[in-house]
Amino acid sequence: MKRNYSNDRNVVGNQIGGKLMLPRIIIHNAISLDGRIDWLTFDLGLFYGLISRWNEDATMVGSNTLLKGFEELNQDQNETPEEMEPDPNDQRPLLIVPDSKGRIRNWKVILKQPYWRGVVVLCSEKTPKEYLQFLNESKIEYLVVGKEHVNYKSALKNLYDQYQIKTIRLDSGGTLNGILLREGLVDEVSILINPTLVGGTTPQSFFKASDLTSYEGVIKLKLLSVEKVAEDIVWLLYEVIK
Repeated sequence: MKRNYSNDRNVVGNQIGGKLMLPRIIIHNAISLDGRIDWLTFDLGLFYGLISRWNEDATMVGSNTLLKGFEELNQDQNETPEEMEPDPNDQRPLLIVPDSKGRIRNWKVILKQPYWRGVVVLCSEKTPKEYLQFLNESKIEYLVVGKEHVNYKSALKNLYDQYQIKTIRLDSGGTLNGILLREGLVDEVSILINPTLVGGTTPQSFFKASDLTSYEGVIKLKLLSVEKVAEDIVWLLYEVIK
């Protein structure tokens, strides 16, 4: 099994004209008109039908999102996933999962899904050694990138270099979106606005991060397109101005 290791110091090289080459990152979320991502009922076929626009090489999904989507992931796996030779003609995206705390224990459930051709887990130097051994025994590829937490810039550089990942779509909740937005690593924001208002005092935004201390932290966007894609549903696509 191929295993990959990296650390913060590896964010060098892979430059064109002095610019570090990283994968293009697209956030794709559905929200209510007041910006919430919970209490939504929407057409999954419509939501995922739009992603062909990007021809993604990989999908990045946060461990929290996966654990909520697949209850079986909270259980220890009883069987090692079968190791399969990569199919060079497999056009499905690779699944990228940040899981530095070692929470996901049943990778066989993920590998059975038809959406991805394989998985790479992002860990840090603080990830329990027992979990790294578990990934080895489960034949799951991983990258160790970062000290206390996953260093996403280093992770993206390694994904670009080692896996030829050029485009990544984020299919996740507000926490992972917020980290990558705050670190300036997102290139496009795609939003499906549903004709609903949720309200509440604890809003679950698709962009969850610490409050700003100055206006300099506001992320500015450039509108690329507006489209009514279904009855009363609007699709907005923005470029992140860096």
